[in-house]
Amino acid sequence: MRQARIKRFNALDYTGTEAINTICTNLSFSGRDCKRIAFTSFMPGAGKTYMCLNILHNMAKRGKRVLMIDADLRRSSVVSKLRLETEGEMYGLAHYLAGHCELGDCIYETNMYGACIMPAGRDISSPMTLIDTPYFGEMLDHLAPQFDLVLIDTPPVGVVVDAAEIAKRCDGAVLVVRDNFTKRDQVRAAYEQLRKADANVIGAVLNDC
Repeated sequence: MRQARIKRFNALDYTGTEAINTICTNLSFSGRDCKRIAFTSFMPGAGKTYMCLNILHNMAKRGKRVLMIDADLRRSSVVSKLRLETEGEMYGLAHYLAGHCELGDCIYETNMYGACIMPAGRDISSPMTLIDTPYFGEMLDHLAPQFDLVLIDTPPVGVVVDAAEIAKRCDGAVLVVRDNFTKRDQVRAAYEQLRKADANVIGAVLNDC
């Protein structure tokens, strides 16, 4: 496993920390078989990546070994948000699914003890050609036993089909809803889209409330 350094992580205030604590506690009671969890929203801007990163941090602080996969291959933001620096060339999910590297080459152990990250690798205009293959599901099956939790940050389900395809390969899916931003009919549409894809929707998170 390669090494990476997180150079920026914005700490939450007391209220935010307690809210993330509650979310992480609820996730821990989702069942021992619920390890691969996809996070999505209806539209960009709801805070799904923000939520994933803070859950990664919180679970790692609890002594868990956690992997976050940046599966938003169209519009990745994890590397820039964290100012992530890696040893040598940075590989990610897109490189692995395209056969350009081995799985171990794109998983990075970070300076946040217990937290590992798989970057997106590069933006791709048509990522479904990589996601809609047996390799993605096989990858998750291989990784799940190695970590206490695998968080998958997906694109917005109301914009592209990628999120639903990814979510159905996971043990559970969480819908991130932003207060005074996401409309009620959008929440309903996102939920129905996930359910139609046979995704196991285990809950929703109200962000920015």
